[in-house]
Amino acid sequence: MQKFPFLTLKQSLLILRIAVAVIFLAHAVVRICNGTIPQFAAFMESKGLPFGVAWVWAITAYEIAGGLLLLLGMYTRLLAAGFIILLLVGIVLIHASLGWFVGEHGTGGCEYSFILIVALLVIAAEKRQV
Repeated sequence: MQKFPFLTLKQSLLILRIAVAVIFLAHAVVRICNGTIPQFAAFMESKGLPFGVAWVWAITAYEIAGGLLLLLGMYTRLLAAGFIILLLVGIVLIHASLGWFVGEHGTGGCEYSFILIVALLVIAAEKRQV
């Protein structure tokens, strides 16, 4: 019987890539289904970015297309770099002013963006080794 975690490194990296892809896909699809694109666009414009609706649709399209490609294991290094840039911009524009914690100790902080960046670095590094 195998010891915990009962998975090989290759299997673990596959699960990580799929999980991160699903996170980005869900984030974008919920934005569309909940109709929050105009709200997000207004927020972007309040931060001084013109054409908020266009930016939000571009982000949403990248999250969907990139999430699907990441799910399929295609262009993972390039996609990881793009997602990291999106997350860093999100930290600067949104999350940094809200602190570190997202859950019980805060609201909307950086911690999830940070761990997604680390996961994306691992995904990019894994593909480099193959």
